[in-house]
This record gives sequence, structure tokens and C-alpha cells, in this order.
Amino acid sequence: MSESNAASYTSDSIKTLKGLEAVRKRPAMYIGSTGSSGLHHLVYEVVDNSIDEALAGFCNRVDVTIHPDNSISVLDNGRGIPVDYHAEEKMSALELVLSTLHAGGKFDNSSYKVSGGLHGVGVSCVNALSTVLKVHVYRDGQIYFMEFHRGAAVDDIKTIGTTDLRGTKVTFTPDPEIFETTEYSFDILSKRLRELAFLNKGITITITDERPDGKSHEYCYPGGLVSYIQYLDENKTTLHPQPLYFFQVKDGVEIEIAMQYNDTYNELIFSFANNINTIDGGTHLSGFKKGLTRAINTYISQNNLLKSNDKLEMKGEDLREGLTCIVSVKLPNPQFEGQTKGKLGNSDIAGIVEGGINDMLGTYLLENPAIARKIVDKCINSAIAREAARKARQLARRKTVMDGGGLPGKLADCSEKDPTKCEIFLVEGDSAGGSAKMGRDRTFQAILPLKGKILNVEKARIDKVISHEEIQVMVQAFGAGFGRPDEEDGFNASKLRYHKIIIMTDADIDGAHIRTLLLTFIYRHMPALIENGHVYIAQPPLYKLKCGKEEHYAFDEKERDTIIEGWQDKKSISIQRYKGLGEMNPDQLAETTMNPASRSLLKVHIEDSIEADRIFTMLMGEEVEPRRKFIETNAKLVKNLDV
Repeated sequence: MSESNAASYTSDSIKTLKGLEAVRKRPAMYIGSTGSSGLHHLVYEVVDNSIDEALAGFCNRVDVTIHPDNSISVLDNGRGIPVDYHAEEKMSALELVLSTLHAGGKFDNSSYKVSGGLHGVGVSCVNALSTVLKVHVYRDGQIYFMEFHRGAAVDDIKTIGTTDLRGTKVTFTPDPEIFETTEYSFDILSKRLRELAFLNKGITITITDERPDGKSHEYCYPGGLVSYIQYLDENKTTLHPQPLYFFQVKDGVEIEIAMQYNDTYNELIFSFANNINTIDGGTHLSGFKKGLTRAINTYISQNNLLKSNDKLEMKGEDLREGLTCIVSVKLPNPQFEGQTKGKLGNSDIAGIVEGGINDMLGTYLLENPAIARKIVDKCINSAIAREAARKARQLARRKTVMDGGGLPGKLADCSEKDPTKCEIFLVEGDSAGGSAKMGRDRTFQAILPLKGKILNVEKARIDKVISHEEIQVMVQAFGAGFGRPDEEDGFNASKLRYHKIIIMTDADIDGAHIRTLLLTFIYRHMPALIENGHVYIAQPPLYKLKCGKEEHYAFDEKERDTIIEGWQDKKSISIQRYKGLGEMNPDQLAETTMNPASRSLLKVHIEDSIEADRIFTMLMGEEVEPRRKFIETNAKLVKNLDV
């Protein structure tokens, strides 16, 4: 440190952020980000307070409204935030809750036995990050009101009327100085509210969008988690007609589990702790998996069901194939990792859940032998397929070595070795592959031509998937392995050779089908590629327009019409509709679709994993009727149908 810097580093350099200043200074520390996810997290924080009232037994309705100016109102019929004077802090309890971090009723187990808003920073953070926040409290026959601007109270609490209602209404406008966008998504909010309605049986949650062309939904599921499983498995053929449901209270912890096996080859497990979606799992999820494995393996052993496959080892993944499951726990003092609560850390919960599901599922299997046998047969077949897949993987590896290298022969690789700078195009057909190879920048762009349509992995078991030639070619090219991360040669994102994987197919029905098949494969077997933002879809132009010496490309009908309107000599306009990438010269393909300076890419990401699973199952699964309904409903939206 220089002498001048040392001299200037005095007590004046030490800044204390008072009140809610810390939240405005470092908002991402409290709500995860200042992007779309952080914006929607504001709503979740307010709604979670209402749900905590429901968990305490004082609320059965929550109404969320998106107003035309993108402000949000959340109204519940709970007890209402306390409004009496707080002697120690010398302000009303309402102002204390809304303007002070770590202030709330969540820290003594008398007001709330369980709570999602554990840290007590929720609604005060919303206040800090809003230009205006207004709160109405309906309590003791009175209507109390306070208004805040960027976290600061405009005036003291007021009584503005009388009422027979009970509850709290919070209305806030997110601060555009803080957030990258202040446009709320009806679909994103609906997904979370639907989730909360499933997790809290009997509560009614509504969402109303008052913006132009706005929609509204009302969610209420008396069946709770059983309804949730039925919703998730709607487009699947199940092995047993009704979901299995287990509930137990042990050591002050509520364990609630609903599960159902279907004939697909994917496991779908969601875990929650105090209604918080623990997307990174945690001790409750690991406890469930261990308990499930113990219960089924014990049943198999007791009934000698492996006598014809005595050398077959049953692993946890075999026992979860085709399983749809919700694991929900409610506990007094949850320990989450970070304010966004992605993972539950309470060490004692693992043993509680493991013992609970082992006992309850074990008893169910003994009492329901017909269903138990269907489940066990599914698990054994999964283990046999896993062994076949292991052998197929070894065979593919030996074949690669014998062929003289670890990369497929038809891959046109790039010279750059830094994966963060490299990209690979998955191109439909040899013709387009040839144009792409000639038009690429060989320094950082690799081309992998794929012949025809790859296997529909939604209808195929793992051994068939890994044996498919074009899938083997992709796996070898990506370099990150295949399968579960915890198995030998399983998927390892750190070994990925290209950080941009770009799907480039024709702009026709066959191209769309190939693109969907590729996305299904990646989503089901390499989901980390999507989660880490490595998957993109190329956007080749649909039209080439020429008028005299002027040439333009249009990527949709609207852009085409706009270009045409700008030309005066309408008679000399020629329009070429591209159906295939092979119709473009290499320089045209490079200019419009491959050159980073001029191309447009769509990044593939998952906002709603539940809906993503339902869509992939519906589009690519065995059940025809849901797909027929989807096509009939959406046929009128099709603009370009190649015949």
C-alpha cells in the first residue's frame, strides 16, 4: 500500500450502512440478483409471509394482483401484522417489521411453529427495493395504513377506517434504479403460486393480471401433494392408479411424501422445506433416497426376487427410474444455505426422513404385494438396462480407441483449446454441414454434421440411448462423458470441450423435429448443459429479399413485410424462402447464422422445470391423446407449414 493511501485510510473511511441502506447497496446479497429472478423474488417474500400465517392456522386465502403499472398487491386473510407500539424500539410493530432487518415474528417458536421466512429480512427487503410500498392492516375492526418510499416511512401509522375484515394487504412498486427489468411475468408468478397451493392443501391462492390482455388463475387443491403428483404424471402411463401418500410427525418435524411410478425412464423428484423449493436438495432429499433404497431392497431380499439375477446389484438410481415424487418437510428451525434457500442443511433431518420413509414404504409394500411386484419388476429391469448400458459404453470406448482417437471422424474441430472460447454447431445433414464447414471460423468454431433424426430418448431406455450411433458421436465430441455424474465415465461438466453448443437445423418441420429430439436428449441426459447456459439455437433467416442491387435477410414475416414496405419499386422485388441450410452459400450462412458479430442466437434455459418435464413428456412420450389435444389447440397458431 502506498504512503498516500495508508495516510488516507482513517476512521472516516469506515462506513456504516444504517437501516435498510445495506439492502439497497448490495441487493443481490438478499434476493439473489437484480435481474428477473430477483424481481419475482420480491413477490415470493411477501407471499411467504401470508403462507406462514396459513401454516399457523390463521389464513386460508391469498390474492395476488399485478397492476397495470407493474406494481404488485398481496392480500391475505390472516391475523394482520401487529400495529401496537413496540416499547424497546420506540415505533409501531408494523413500522419495525417493514423497516428493520431481522425483525419479525419468526424468531420465537410461539408465533410461528414453522416458517419459510426464517431470516426475517423478507418484507423489509421488499420495502427497501421498492419506490413505494403501501400496507393496509385489517385488525381489531380497524384499517391501519402506512406508506414508505424506498424503505423510509412517509408518516406514522394511521387509522383510516373500520372493517369486518382481517388480514394484511401489501402493495409495492419495484425500484427501476435497482432492477434490470420491472416487468413481471404472469407465468413465472403463477408457477410459484400453483406450487404453494399444492403444498398447502385447502388454501386458495389467486393471481390476477390487470395489464392489457391479462389473465387470472385460482388454485386450490384439497388433495395437496397427491394432486401435485397427479398433475405431474398427467401425460404418463402409471404403474399404479393412485399415488402413494405418507405422512408422519417425528421429533417436531412433519414429513409429507407423495410418490408414483410410471413407465418412463426418468426420475422426477422435487423437495421442499417449509414450502421453500430446495432446488439443490439437501438433507431431507438424501434421507428420502436412502430410505427408499433400504425399503425396496429389503422387500426384494425378503421375497427372494433376485433369484434369477443373483449377481445383479440394485443401486439407488435403479429404484428411482420412472418415479415421480414430492418430498416436503416442515420443521421449526430450518438451516438453509444462503438467503435464497436452495439447500436444506439440518443434519438431523436426514435420519428422520430416512427412517420415516423406510418404515412407511416398507409397510405399504408388504400390505400391497401386487403393486409392490410391479414396482420391483420396474426396478430390476432398470438395473439390467444399466448394466447393458455400462457394457455398451465400454464397447463404444474400445471402438473409439481402435479407430485411432477420441474424436469422431466427421467432426471438423477448431484449433482453439480454451473451452470457454469454443463453440460447436450440431448441423442437420451433410449438405448443410459442408456449407457450415466452409463458412465457419476455424479458430473457435467446430462443426458436427448429424445424419437424419436421432433416437427419441423419451421412449428409450439408457442402454438403447448409449448404443445409438449419432448419440455416441455427440458424446465423444462434447468430451464430458455420459450418464450420472457419480458413476464411472459419467457426465463431468469440467471436461466439456465447447462452452457453446449450437443446434442449427433447417427452418421446416423436419428441422423443428430434429431440434426437439436433440433438446430432449440434452434435457434428459445432460441437463447440466442447459442449467449452465451452454445450449443455444441458431436462427437462420427465413427469407432473402432483393430489390435491384439491395439485398436483405428477414428472420420472420414481420421483418420481411417491414423491409418490403421500405422499398418503393415493389415490382422488382424478389423473395426467396429458405427451407434448408443447404440452400445458402457458405458466405451467406456465415453472415446470417454463424458470425458472432451479425448472427442471432436463442439461449436455452428452463424457467419452470415442472412445465418443461410435462411438455417433453407430452410431445415425445408414448401417450398419443395429450399430444393430439396439444396439436388441435395450437394448430391455429402455425404460420409456416411445409407441405
